Amino acid sequence: MRSSNPVFSRRGFSRDNGYAGFNTAPQAGYAQGDPYAQNPYAQNPYAQADVQQGAPPHAPVTTDRMTMDDVVVRSALTLGTVAVGAVLAWALLPVSGTSYGLAVGAALIAFVLAMVQSFKRTPSPALILGYAAFEGVFLGVISEMFNSRWSGAPFQAVLGTMAVSGATLLVYKAGWIRVTARYARIGMAIAMAFLVVTAVNLLLVVFGVAENGGLRSFGPLGAIVGIIAILLGAFFLTLDFKQIEDGIAYGAPRNESWLAAFGLTMTLVWIYVEMLRLVAIFSSSD
Repeated sequence: MRSSNPVFSRRGFSRDNGYAGFNTAPQAGYAQGDPYAQNPYAQNPYAQADVQQGAPPHAPVTTDRMTMDDVVVRSALTLGTVAVGAVLAWALLPVSGTSYGLAVGAALIAFVLAMVQSFKRTPSPALILGYAAFEGVFLGVISEMFNSRWSGAPFQAVLGTMAVSGATLLVYKAGWIRVTARYARIGMAIAMAFLVVTAVNLLLVVFGVAENGGLRSFGPLGAIVGIIAILLGAFFLTLDFKQIEDGIAYGAPRNESWLAAFGLTMTLVWIYVEMLRLVAIFSSSD
């Protein structure tokens, strides 16, 4: 299971138009005959050949499995670290050019820590919590900046993030969205295109070609781009939910719950930042 976000690679989707889960058994609750309920692809990454003498070489892990409680606890720790970092940064760093520079530095450090974790084969709680702390500092500073100009924007952004997350979870649990390999490929292609366009737009803004932020302006075009970004965040949440569900169903090791928390945190941060921009845009138009 890999963290779900617009930057990092993912583990679990096969090229055979199906979802390669954590074992070769059908996923619980899926209809009989559903081509995505079977996982006849790669070896189970969580299998142990020596679980017990005489066991099949791809037998699932029978001890120390990840549970929903593990995911909830790790996610609470990670998101709590983000929240503490944000509150401290808001309280201790006044709005100024220096605090803005510190926010950019914290964001870069958080990005580096996230990249290091993404290339590791096993989750590192220290890296994940370190990422969360520096991400929190970044969010605290920019939230204070937005609040100084658009009073109440951070609170509205938090409510918006909760609303998007809750609605996405309800839609996913209701079965209205089926996370398949085709669904993931299409969504990832759109996300990568979005990131490329955003990077090009940033370069154009830096070199003075695009004025007022270009595609990321605080106008109607910026609002459309922000809505697309939030929809992409909801897409990545569905992949997070699917990977957590499969990790529990197919016996992923308990420490994989840290990756689940890492992925959820990155996605929620993405949605919050975009929601913060969107609230500011709509507030400016009043």
